Amino acid sequence: MSELSLSETQLKNLMKTAILEIFQERRDIFQDLIVEALEDIALIKAIDEGKDSESVSRDTIFSLLEQSE
Repeated sequence: MSELSLSETQLKNLMKTAILEIFQERRDIFQDLIVEALEDIALIKAIDEGKDSESVSRDTIFSLLEQSE
């Protein structure tokens, strides 16, 4: 059996092509991943902003949530 040898440039080009094909064929999966990542970033930002704010009682939060319905 013969050995297959690829240069670094050939390997990079092969990987780029494979990744682009995956993006095109399974776009829905990557869109879901991006949406999840953005939601996580927003949640982290909200938690960081809330660390320095004044505490609010559980009852106050639930009454506000009930008003919005």
